[in-house]
Amino acid sequence: MDQVFRTRFAPSPTGYLHIGHAYSALTAYEAAIKADGQMLLRIEDIDTGRSRPEFEAAITEDLDWLGIAWSGNIRRQSEHFDDYKHTLDKLDELGLLYPCFCTRKEIALEVENSANAPHGPEGYLYPGICKSLNRSEIASLNECGKPFALRFNLERAVKFIKAKDEWPLRWFDMEEREFTAEPELLGDVVLARKDTPTSYHLAVVHDDHAQAITHVIRGQDLVHSTHIHRLLQAILGYDPPHYHHHKLITDKVGEKLAKSHNARTIRSYREKGARPGELRKMLGFI
Repeated sequence: MDQVFRTRFAPSPTGYLHIGHAYSALTAYEAAIKADGQMLLRIEDIDTGRSRPEFEAAITEDLDWLGIAWSGNIRRQSEHFDDYKHTLDKLDELGLLYPCFCTRKEIALEVENSANAPHGPEGYLYPGICKSLNRSEIASLNECGKPFALRFNLERAVKFIKAKDEWPLRWFDMEEREFTAEPELLGDVVLARKDTPTSYHLAVVHDDHAQAITHVIRGQDLVHSTHIHRLLQAILGYDPPHYHHHKLITDKVGEKLAKSHNARTIRSYREKGARPGELRKMLGFI
């Protein structure tokens, strides 16, 4: 029996959707329609400090206006912190996590002072300052109440997969092209923080599995994350989905559209009287 095509659109409710979001949502929706499958809506609201219910309401309004009908109930990540904690505990039991008490400023200073600081496609990588802390040092820092992040021990994680004779790991795109996972591109990423039992990397891997997502459709800016996600999937025993990293909608100087850069929102087009078909045509969907 063939597997049902299932993808998702997963925005964060920290602002209004812009036309880059519209392109991503339409790309996923059109792929689902073409495959006679489903597109789910996931609200990635683990950043509870910045997420707002009015922005979630605006997301559904904008999607309705665009003519995008998602399948099933909306999944909100903030309602699943216990699930993420359980997944995090599995990784901890395998010895694949370690606490990092460094501030961003301390990490940047370490990188600046090191001639051999590791770098990846997204900038410098965490240089492992806290990786060698012993139990006594960790306990002392915890007693002081110092904030920490839980980082993924990449070296141990790769050894774990190699011991299972599953290395190198592969992933495929929607055209069945094969790629080799290179998780070292991102290094020891953060998987959780002291007060939040998950990060983007952990939550998205868990949710894609929990929602039986067969095809992950997202922007090219997340292609490097796929390498880490593939490693997490292998460790947790999850079947990997296929991937499609679509082009990004950019501004006049070629910069990726972002909420922080005041990218033009779907709502602003609506308020100025634009029709859904006009926006679809502008983005190449008609």
